[in-house]
Amino acid sequence: MSVLEQIKALENGKGIQHLLDSAYMIFNNPLYMVDSYYNLIAASDFPAGIPALSVLKNTGTFSLQQKENMVKAGIFDIIANAKKPLLLGKKENWNHTLITGAIVNRDNKLIGQMTMHEYYTPFNTESLAAFEALIEKITYEIRDYDYFTKLSIKFFESTVNKLLDKTTQNTEVHHSQARIIRQGFEKYLYVAVVGTERNNISENVHRSRLEYFRGLLKTIYKFYRYAIYLDKIVILMSSKNKDFHEALPLGGDYDIFKVNNLFVGVSRSFEDIYEFSMHYDQAVKALNDGKKDHDSERVFLY
Repeated sequence: MSVLEQIKALENGKGIQHLLDSAYMIFNNPLYMVDSYYNLIAASDFPAGIPALSVLKNTGTFSLQQKENMVKAGIFDIIANAKKPLLLGKKENWNHTLITGAIVNRDNKLIGQMTMHEYYTPFNTESLAAFEALIEKITYEIRDYDYFTKLSIKFFESTVNKLLDKTTQNTEVHHSQARIIRQGFEKYLYVAVVGTERNNISENVHRSRLEYFRGLLKTIYKFYRYAIYLDKIVILMSSKNKDFHEALPLGGDYDIFKVNNLFVGVSRSFEDIYEFSMHYDQAVKALNDGKKDHDSERVFLY
């Protein structure tokens, strides 16, 4: 049997580790899978000759220096934007040829990546197709794994908090990871922030109310992404239109905000996810300025 046929013949239902161990025997090259936080999910045997993989296996994640090297080599961006597995040659700060590809969950959300290093056996014309077949096997394997169905939601909130936290270090790494949350959106992005009157409500109760309102909004506006940062709900929206009045990402009926005593600030449109923080600030300013003299209005544009 060819390598491709052997990969296609692998049996599902025994877990990711089984698939990677089996693929290691077929490809005769080391493989690993990490989630979107770059935490190790499973790995085949690693040769001692790849120090970065030894760190990954021993600590469960890449070192900060390794992540920075991936940013410099453009690997974060390549993976975030690639629809198919890619063969990547040696780059500055990256010493091995490798094949890497995105892993998606059953909702087609990017939740991790799988990588194979060319170490024992040289890649050939069949390697890429066989690797893609292995990704399909893993995608099928994890379709009902709770962890992966919820991961994209948690990853979005975690990434938003890192992007907006002014004390966060190594923002270059976080911005590159943010490319993942850019996927699936239209050309123009908007940041909206949703706030409500807190009054004397305690921190825990206020957080619970924000969680409730986030769930409520998600049932109405299903195609946006939601996070909670400080005392506000943060929404990432998109549209084909640059002008909010044409795009109307929140729809024309704002009764849901009036009934629940919610106020919304919306940023100007933008295209580069690197500008998320700046447009969040715009949305907050629109919200705060609008609330001063809202005159029954609930949605305020920057």
